Order: sequence, then structure tokens, then C-alpha cells
Amino acid sequence: MLLLKNSTYIDWQTLEFKRTDILVEEGPGGGIRFLNALTPDPSPGGRGENPVPETQRIIDCSGKFITKSFANGHHHVYSALSRGMPAPKKNPVNFQEILQYIWWNLDKALDLEMIRASALVTAMACAKNGVTCVIDHHASPDAVNGSLETIAGAFDEVGVGHLLCYEISDRDGKAIAQKGLDESAEYLSHRPGLVGLHASFTVGDITLKQAVRLAEKTNSGIHIHVAEDTSDQEHCLEHYHQRVIERLSDSGVLQFPKTILAHCLHLDDHERGLVEGSPAWVVQNMESNLNNSVGFFNSKGLGNRIMFGTDGMHSDMLRSARSAFFAGHNFDTIDYGETYRRFRNVHLYLQSNGFSGNGDNNLVVLDYDSPTPVSGDNFTGHFLFGLESNHITHVISKGELIIEDRKIITVDENQILANSVKQAMRLWSRMKQ
Repeated sequence: MLLLKNSTYIDWQTLEFKRTDILVEEGPGGGIRFLNALTPDPSPGGRGENPVPETQRIIDCSGKFITKSFANGHHHVYSALSRGMPAPKKNPVNFQEILQYIWWNLDKALDLEMIRASALVTAMACAKNGVTCVIDHHASPDAVNGSLETIAGAFDEVGVGHLLCYEISDRDGKAIAQKGLDESAEYLSHRPGLVGLHASFTVGDITLKQAVRLAEKTNSGIHIHVAEDTSDQEHCLEHYHQRVIERLSDSGVLQFPKTILAHCLHLDDHERGLVEGSPAWVVQNMESNLNNSVGFFNSKGLGNRIMFGTDGMHSDMLRSARSAFFAGHNFDTIDYGETYRRFRNVHLYLQSNGFSGNGDNNLVVLDYDSPTPVSGDNFTGHFLFGLESNHITHVISKGELIIEDRKIITVDENQILANSVKQAMRLWSRMKQ
């Protein structure tokens, strides 16, 4: 167990500030204890009335803030080796071509060695940014079997929690879609996760029904991209004579409280009502939407179950929240409090659905030397305009220290980065073929 001395604890839900020592229990179900008078007994062999347990690792947090660590509602490990990659064979002119010439070209070139490298660097980036749980949506059509366990193993090494799914799709043929279903079934037989689908426009009725049945059988939910671009709606209307949410609702996707609907940009009022009336959750990915020029998120009529993700753009949830706030000025109803609420909603999603690894013993230590007063009354202002990832000095995941003095201590970062460079070069070479 860890002992955090002389800390200022910020309750992530109430924003109440508390000056206290904190005893951090280990394990997925561990918690924290506030100890206001933990001092060693100086007498020979003495234990005193409230001694420091001899087995504790003690960290002095004088002048620092401690609060619950962060979580990512929608990530893509498979994009980790894309940074700086060569230009595609054709310059994309719309969202469909962005998928075809960039992301579908990349995911087809992945093998398990590249996937492992991608997962390790993603987990390290998450840890350094204070993220101790990641909901990921993975695709590797030519390396489906074992891909989820490869990612899970890498995240476990770093010490970052995860909720994974494989992106099932008919775009590469029925055989690959079946491999995605089989991989999902195998993974869900021994680990918690979700049943992933790409999007309505690449998932036929048979595959959609099979995925819903698998989610029912495994007491899981569906994780799917929804109306990220207008083309998703156009395809659905042309081929199924319904709008996307209507199709998903009729197929049973919205029945699960574990279901995650990513993006939800181009929905009409009726669809928004269906989402709000369901137990499903929505994840907002503002920077990805801006990068792809697909539109702006508007929460109107979607209800309160909205959380933030990064869609593989990066692993910094503070940055994601700030972007959503700034862009939302003109396209959404979002203020300081609502931004913070969506930032923290991923914890409520995990907690309400009984997923482990989201306990109170997931913490960040912030060395935030503000030039102005910080309190529960104005914390959301500091959250949006002051706090940065570089203020994070220590990260505790499930009660165990994984970042110490801004350095990762669970794995050899230099070795992992050296290997990721090699894997990126292999990936880029295969993408040219």
C-alpha cells in the first residue's frame, strides 16, 4: 500500500477539498482511507496511537493536489504508429476517402507484433496523461485472431486498465466479419469487454444481428461509430430505408446499458429522442471531428449520458475536454460544469455497469502551482484554463504507482519506443504495397 502524506485531496464528484494523509489500498477493488494524524512513534519499538505502518511506501505530497485519475471513453490503439507516416496514395477529398486511403489501408497492414507495439506506446501515453482506464475500439482485418488479448496484455504490463472490443465489419468480406465475431466471443469468455461494430454503413443485417446476439449472450453491449459523417445516414436510408439510430434501435443495439455510440453528429430529433430514451451512452470526440471536417457535436436531446473520447488522436483527456468546451461555444450547450461532468462521466459508465479497475485507488498527483487561489468554488475554471498534463507528477492505477516523478516505472520506456520505431517502419512499408 501507498501512503500519500500532506496532500490536498479533491473529491472528483463534489469538488470538496480536504487536507489529509491518504492510505491507498491495492487491487482492482481497493479504495482509499483518509488519515489525518498518521505520525511515526519515535520511542524505541513503539507503535504509538496511530503509527505509520512499516510496510508503507510514503510519498510526500506537500503543496500538491490529489484527485481521481482520468479515463478515455473511445480510443483507437491501432492508430498509434501513424504519426508522421507517408501521405496516402490519393489525397482524400471526403470522409469516405479518409477511411479508404488512410485508416483502412493502415489497419489491414497491422500484424500482432505491430499491434503489441501500438498498445504499449498507447498505454504509456495514457499513463503519463493521468489516464488509468481506456475504452478501446480496435481493427486489424488481417490480424484478427489474438489481437484483443495482445492489447490487453500490453496494457496490463504498463498498469493501465482497459475495456476492449474488436471492430466487426463486412467491409472486408463475410469471412473477416466472422473472424471478428469469433475473436470477440473468445475474448469475452475470459475478460470483460464489449462487442465492437464499425458503423452502420459497413455492417449488414446478418452481422448486426449476430453481434447483438453475442452481446446478449455475454451480458455485454455494442460499441459502434454512429453518424460520424452524413454518408452514414445516406447509406442507411438508401439500403435499409431507415435512419441510423432507427436501424440500431430496431436491431436491439440500444437496449444495453453498456452500449457506446461514438460521435452521433448527424442525428435528427427523432433519433435523439431514441438515444435519450435508451440506456445507451454517447461518446464525444471533438478533435477527431474537427480533423476530419465531418461536423460539430451538439448534445441537444441526447440526454445526460455523454462522455469524452479521443478517437485515437492522442491520449490527453484534459486536452480533449478543453477542445470540446471551446468548440462547443458555437455548436453546443456546454459550460464549465457541463464540460467537467462529461469529462468524469466515463467513471459513471464504468461504475454503473460493474466494470472493475475504476475504484477510488486510481489517482493523480498534480503539481499545480497556481498564481491564483484554487478551491472547490472555482476548480472548474482551473480545470479548463490552468491544468495541463505536465502538472501530473505521479499516477496510481488500482493502488499501484505507475508514474513516479513524471517517469513510467512499470516498463522500459526507451526500449518500447525503440521497438515502436521499427514497427512503424514495417507498417509504413506494408502500407505502400
